[in-house]
Amino acid sequence: MATTKIKEPAVYLWEGVNRRGNKVKGEIRGSSSLEVKAQLRKQSIIPSKVKKQPKSLFGTSGEKKLKPADIAVITRQIATMLAAGVPLVQTIEMIGSGAENKAVTTLMGQINLKVSAGTPLSEALKDHPRYFDDLYCDLVKSGEQSGALDRIFDRIALYKEKAEALKSKIKKAMFYPVAVLIIAGIVTSVLLIFVVPQFAEIFAGFGAELPAFTQFVLGISETMQEYWWIVLATLVGGGYLFGYTKRKNKAFSDKVDAMILKLPIVGNILDKAAVARYARTLSTTFAAGVPLVEALDSAAGASGNAVYRDAINEVKTEVSSGNQMNYAMKHTNVFPDMVCQMVAIGEEAGSIDSMLDKVANVYEQEVDDAVDGLTSLIEPLLMAVLGVIIGGLIIAMYLPIFNMGKII
Repeated sequence: MATTKIKEPAVYLWEGVNRRGNKVKGEIRGSSSLEVKAQLRKQSIIPSKVKKQPKSLFGTSGEKKLKPADIAVITRQIATMLAAGVPLVQTIEMIGSGAENKAVTTLMGQINLKVSAGTPLSEALKDHPRYFDDLYCDLVKSGEQSGALDRIFDRIALYKEKAEALKSKIKKAMFYPVAVLIIAGIVTSVLLIFVVPQFAEIFAGFGAELPAFTQFVLGISETMQEYWWIVLATLVGGGYLFGYTKRKNKAFSDKVDAMILKLPIVGNILDKAAVARYARTLSTTFAAGVPLVEALDSAAGASGNAVYRDAINEVKTEVSSGNQMNYAMKHTNVFPDMVCQMVAIGEEAGSIDSMLDKVANVYEQEVDDAVDGLTSLIEPLLMAVLGVIIGGLIIAMYLPIFNMGKII
């Protein structure tokens, strides 16, 4: 007996007219063009053109992957339209049809299919965990249950925007020290491989012993000329191995996170950023009516550092046992005293969400100021590092000339 081969769902490009007579287009997954047309008709869309998307050697043609910043923009668009009184289905439809990025069109089309069929938005979002995490979906669910979806989306949009702004500042803070090291490495390599050998040819005719510092630099230069590819492969391989081990080995990753917080300047910035994430996440979840234990779970995942993740989990355990949150935070010896005191005031006044919002604002501003300070500090530091490297190489090359009277 012959078996029927089931077709795998493919991406179809479609164009049509919606219930208001407006031309719309998008992308949708289906096993055949007939199935796609049936899906579109369920959404009150009359399809005029449906065709399978051509495959590309480099993935889906013309489609870019969505970044967290894109999700923040989509969330703000939804919040704005819902606040203006636009129905949810129409809001999703408009965002999808007006997007330049085809990935947004595809995502909104898939969500719209579910919502149009009667699936709650929070459930439709759970089908895309890559873009909408548990916290996002739980907040949307609380908005659906309370009938205040527009206000919840406004809070989520603010949370996402603040998170992306903070992430951008952290990247900026990490970029400058790395940039200094890379530039210093490139300048040093160029001098050792191309400039120092010219001096080595001159020194070869001196017929006398060269100063120790000069010999040391010449030795490094010879090593770089002969084995530069080994040095480069070691650096690249070491970087890859470090990243791979950090992703796969939790114990190693936790140790790295703890060491990063102890770094001068950068560690202080990351410390403040973790507190800001903790406070911002708790503030958002509290305001949405999420239970404290679940809110702490979300905060632990959003902290961005293993030290704070473990501390928040300790807080969750103590809170579950009936202890006050400010006491539990003090007990971890991780959170600053000021934060613990403000949480205590918030607990006594019954306004912990607004107090945590203030804490988040304070620490986000401190991160911003610290990054600006690092930016202004890094410019003279870069000049000093390059000056020491270039100056040291020049001194090493000219020492034999300065001592020429003794050598000759």
